[in-house]
Amino acid sequence: MVKAAIVGGSGYTGGEMARIVCRHPKITLAAMTSRQHPGVKVSKLHPFLQGFVDIRFDEKLNGASDCDLVFVATPYGASMDVIPGLLERGIRVVDLSGDYRLKDPVVYRKWYGIDHKDSKNLQNAVYGIPELFKDEIAKSELVANPGCYPTCAVLGLAPLFAEGLVDSKVIVDAKSGTSGAGMEPTKATHHPNCGTNVIPYKVGSHRHTPEIQMALGMLSGRETEVVFTPHLVPIVRGILCTSYVHLNKSASHDDLYSVYEKYYSGKRFIRVDSVPSIPSIVGSNFCEIGYEFAGNGNVVVMSTVDNLMKGGAGQAVQNANVMFGIDESAGLDFPGLGV
Repeated sequence: MVKAAIVGGSGYTGGEMARIVCRHPKITLAAMTSRQHPGVKVSKLHPFLQGFVDIRFDEKLNGASDCDLVFVATPYGASMDVIPGLLERGIRVVDLSGDYRLKDPVVYRKWYGIDHKDSKNLQNAVYGIPELFKDEIAKSELVANPGCYPTCAVLGLAPLFAEGLVDSKVIVDAKSGTSGAGMEPTKATHHPNCGTNVIPYKVGSHRHTPEIQMALGMLSGRETEVVFTPHLVPIVRGILCTSYVHLNKSASHDDLYSVYEKYYSGKRFIRVDSVPSIPSIVGSNFCEIGYEFAGNGNVVVMSTVDNLMKGGAGQAVQNANVMFGIDESAGLDFPGLGV
């Protein structure tokens, strides 16, 4: 069994991680930390884990050298204080914070507003979308778990960019449920403000923009322009990305279907269909993808993921499976809720 710990386990992502790992056939949950709740039973903060996770939060990892794997689910800026010490002790890490996603520390400074303090490991981290970068993930000691929006958008667009079928500019219109804003309530997520509203936010300044740009550039081998606008919608879980691209060569609907089917052949968590459904993927690690033609050579790509699963904890566990040579779907092979 792989012995794992979760650093920063008090939020939605930490709770979701514990929910998956506590039933994983090959990974056992040894510890969870929370600076705000040391000594508190995990199941008190996450009541849905009662009877499944019978441990208490530690303030920090004690005896971390006994762990084979640590999931770091702290806010950005905090993980780069923790991760170097873990790697020095030979512990493999999946980081969900965002601190190790962008390779260029100058770009990181621009979008995150702080200097990166661990440039060595920043360069060595592998960007963790298993459907796209599995071979690199399998050999990595540190995997940067992608953001929820980039996971959804990039998986939808990857075959088109990897095969060089589209121009280098993409417009991504994304809508996410309120759980993506985290557990702490804010004015924007207060129900009277968002319950009957669709709220665009961080237009032109969301830090997932350079991440989408980076990942698509890695696939296409060329610089990509991304216009990204996220919206908050009155649901709890789930993301829908509607992305607009222009074909640079003639192709039919069936041609594109063949491209997607071939590109994602054997990928358990990808479903290519006509119109993706958020209820179909909520609670699961699946991504649904659809596309339609609009006008002269324009393609509208639609993709959905659960922001807490394939956009967060589920993908982190999928990455861990790959890192330790475990079947990729272990602990994750269950359907969405459907409603």
